[in-house]
Amino acid sequence: MHHPDIQNAASNPDVSVILPAINEAHDIGAVLDRIRGVMEQLAHSYEILVVDDGSNDTTAENAAAVGARVIRHPYNIGNGAAIKTGIRNARGQILVMLDADGQHPPEDIPRLLRELQTHHMVVGARTRASDASAHRTLANRIYNWFAGYVCGRKIDDLTSGFRAIYAHIAREFIPLLPNTFSYPTTITLATVRSGFSLTYVPIVAQKRQKHGKSKIKPIRDGARFFLIIFKIATLFSPMKIFLPASVTTFAIGLAYGLYRIFALDTRYGPTSAMLMAMAVLMFLIGLLSEQIAQLKFDRRVISESQPQFRLSFSEDATVVPKADHSR
Repeated sequence: MHHPDIQNAASNPDVSVILPAINEAHDIGAVLDRIRGVMEQLAHSYEILVVDDGSNDTTAENAAAVGARVIRHPYNIGNGAAIKTGIRNARGQILVMLDADGQHPPEDIPRLLRELQTHHMVVGARTRASDASAHRTLANRIYNWFAGYVCGRKIDDLTSGFRAIYAHIAREFIPLLPNTFSYPTTITLATVRSGFSLTYVPIVAQKRQKHGKSKIKPIRDGARFFLIIFKIATLFSPMKIFLPASVTTFAIGLAYGLYRIFALDTRYGPTSAMLMAMAVLMFLIGLLSEQIAQLKFDRRVISESQPQFRLSFSEDATVVPKADHSR
């Protein structure tokens, strides 16, 4: 069956839809057809870019058969690496990223693009109605809380891979992005700490297609998520890490010293002094790191970083029927 090319004005489209994919041969065609159906209802040029991350099936061939632009990795490098390849090679001024397994509803793309008129990045935040296990939901809540502490604002969904962002902003963060599934964590925190505006659109993540298999390993990738958060924290706001650590260490040293004096009726002791000295040193290192981060990192003023290109939507335009996203 012949499929029309699912990209138009490909040399300079308004929107690039990026899908990292590995071994999604059975479902990629249906997902791309859904994306095409949505994008054709918008009055904006687009391209669909599939990055095949070393599949050992016909994912790339099936995507190309329905008209997508396909870039292939010679072997599996990682989900984040596929996203970075997509960002580097996308031709659009706006990037939409979503998974190729059908979990992220393409019908919500217009909702993300609408919000992008007034923000720099929009994330599809999964609601309670989404298909997710209890342990994954709990883990995401912990990640969201810790990330909110690091960046100083509420984070609704740190790990969602469904998002829209301006291309020139995404390219600034390529050197920071890991090659793994942790890339949403990094780009979210980097965007917020850079002074760019971020908002969320509630979505209902759909059940993974029966032919797809999750590539996320909860323990390994969970540990990586926390390491990424610490990395971003120490890069953009070191005192968020060093201050609590130094205060805690100082308090332990002081408490132990007082315990020795009043409970054991002995002298203060070198251990207490060492802990308190370590706390002071930790604080000074954090303070110095904070100053270096402020000098090194360009904290832009929002009014000066507004993108020149924006999509426009008519007020009465009906894009696609919207699903019920109530909690």
